[in-house]
Amino acid sequence: MTYRTSVTGFPRIGRNRELKFASEKFFKGEITEEELKKTAASLRSYGWKKQQEAGITFIPSNDFSFYDNVLDTAFLLNAVPQRYTSLGFSDLETYFAAAHGYQGTAGDVKALPMKKWFNTNYHYIVPELSDDTQIALSKDNKVLCEYNEAKALGIQTVPSVTGPYTFLRLSSFTGTKKAENFAGAAVNAFADLALSLSKAGAQWISFAEPALVLDLSEGEKSLFNSIYTKLLSKIREASKIKTILQTYFGDVRDAYREICSAGFDGIALDFVEGKKSLELIESGFPKDTLLFAGIINGKNIWRADYSKKSALLSKIAESVPEENTVISTSCSLLHVPYTTASEEKLAEGIKKHFAFAEEKLTELHDLSAQDRSAFEKNRKLFETERVFKTAGVQKALSSLSVDDFERKPDFFEREKIQHKAFKLPLFPTTTIGSFPQTQDVRANRASYRKGDLSKEQYVAFNQKKITECIKLQEELGLDVLVHGEFERNDMVEYFGSQLYGYIFTQNAWVQSYGTRCVKPPVIWSDVSRKEPMTVEWSVYAQKQTDKIVKGMLTGPVTILNWSFPREDISLKEQALQIALAIREEVLDLEKNGIKIIQIDEAALREKLPLRRSDWHTEYLDWAIPAFRLVHAKVKPETQIHTHMCYSEFNDIIRDIDAMDADVITFEASRADLKILDALKKADFRTETGPGVYDIHSARVPSVEEISAALEKMLAKIPKEKLWVNPDCGLKTRGNEETRASLKNLVEAAGKLREKFSA
Repeated sequence: MTYRTSVTGFPRIGRNRELKFASEKFFKGEITEEELKKTAASLRSYGWKKQQEAGITFIPSNDFSFYDNVLDTAFLLNAVPQRYTSLGFSDLETYFAAAHGYQGTAGDVKALPMKKWFNTNYHYIVPELSDDTQIALSKDNKVLCEYNEAKALGIQTVPSVTGPYTFLRLSSFTGTKKAENFAGAAVNAFADLALSLSKAGAQWISFAEPALVLDLSEGEKSLFNSIYTKLLSKIREASKIKTILQTYFGDVRDAYREICSAGFDGIALDFVEGKKSLELIESGFPKDTLLFAGIINGKNIWRADYSKKSALLSKIAESVPEENTVISTSCSLLHVPYTTASEEKLAEGIKKHFAFAEEKLTELHDLSAQDRSAFEKNRKLFETERVFKTAGVQKALSSLSVDDFERKPDFFEREKIQHKAFKLPLFPTTTIGSFPQTQDVRANRASYRKGDLSKEQYVAFNQKKITECIKLQEELGLDVLVHGEFERNDMVEYFGSQLYGYIFTQNAWVQSYGTRCVKPPVIWSDVSRKEPMTVEWSVYAQKQTDKIVKGMLTGPVTILNWSFPREDISLKEQALQIALAIREEVLDLEKNGIKIIQIDEAALREKLPLRRSDWHTEYLDWAIPAFRLVHAKVKPETQIHTHMCYSEFNDIIRDIDAMDADVITFEASRADLKILDALKKADFRTETGPGVYDIHSARVPSVEEISAALEKMLAKIPKEKLWVNPDCGLKTRGNEETRASLKNLVEAAGKLREKFSA
């Protein structure tokens, strides 16, 4: 028996990040829109052909995006706020204005909000629906265009689109109407889409509905039923196209019965993260329906163990006939790099353990064909020990006690001590850490990495940049300064490179959002610190000023979540290993006179289980203690900050307070400061700085705009606890806009101080 195969989605940034560089040239006016589109077409063609060569049966189309697939769907449905369409731009320019804002002669608009895509490091743009929004299929039918594009190459694809239920579930509603009020129009639009694809020759259409793996209320299940009862009926009446319900990132236990009875021709379930997926199909699966079994991990880079996957397929076969089973990736492969073939510097002994996107195509082929030689090679790979435990790390872990996680004295006593020691004004101003990584900064790092610069030259350049950065912050009047992080390429890779247990790739880039790509390091073995990592830079910066300079670190949970983790030990053990290493750095910074230490946990929410019942038992019960382990031994005079961004924190706000930091800064501006209500409701004790402007946009916020945000914050946060800061680090911004934005930030804080001192 040879299984049919399917891929949920393929990477789209290009093996060498071609989409990133072409998009950025387009933003600068260096290439035309047509040239950008030509680059995009070549990337789509590459992915389709690779999948065709691998023998994939069901190849997706419309998985490509210039920025984000959810934003694509908003444009597909004409659900775009008028403030963007009225700019008078081309469709693509309007799309980018919605994605990252615009400030210029045509107007001044903020970007739409951006949030984490379920439990990944990818970000999606939140659609905005007002009472005036008229959902209808756009004349610029991207889904149809890309299907026809693949067809012209001789490749039959399965057009995939964010489904109407997930689209409405993720949207924000600015008026009185809610999801159910838009459901009818959405059904008509998606039915029109299916008909247009059927007329073009498409045999299948796939509706991606990852929101079905969340906890569902009766109302939400009713919405799903209402949408698909009508949609599937309309599709069957008007066309012969077959339908797939695509789910991923978990199991669909709350809606399984409804899904099975809806009448889909194919149902895609995740058997990697879906803990109950096997149990669900054992309870019954609709006859004459294809099961797209997601058994190849689409989110991690380790080779699949063929013996375990075969055993899983045997279990599945007890409930679903093999001829009705299609083996697939658990989710889109956009969460992994393109191919290990690009890793020329990795030893073969290491590389053989990895499967990036193209290698996962091979895994699907091997499992489908039950290739004996491939199975034998795979068996030998998994029979050998990959790594061994490190005695020192294991001893440190086993020696941990309750005292290692408890900071003394308590928060309120520390707050008094720190206020007396620092004498900061009301509404202290600061930034989140990084300053613009300009071309000369990147060139300096690259030259040093290549050996073209001596260490002395490299250090001298960075010290000059630090001095300039400190001087700029003093001129602007910021209260708590940062050194700018000119030595850092990435907030996780930088630390990973100085820890035992990590390995690094050359070209293993994945998309985080838009043009932002990251190269996650790989946790290979037990983790420990080699030597001090940031002390030299922080001490140098502090010597340049009488003001306090924050030490800047990345927290253990974020380092873990933004790495490719091991699969042979638990996430909890990996987090505690990293925490012990970062604790050493924290204590060294304190020992060297650094009075404020920021330990960023930008990704705290990222691995939070999608089901509330699993939050504590599977994550928070070790993630929060891992952070506390890092700072529990510092003196009461040392102030601990942390930062979090681009996630929804409202429902775990009490757990965040339990991190026992002294100050927490949040991304807030793109979410319209909605976190403020949660802070007030939870009686949040930690001093806090909700971001007053969005750093992912090139626009400069006015003093009035920042002042209005601060007034809104003061309605929910006591004035003694409010800090003033941007949303996130300034790494991706330019020097001029950074200076202008921070100048306005300081001026707005000053006006507020005058108001309270009057």
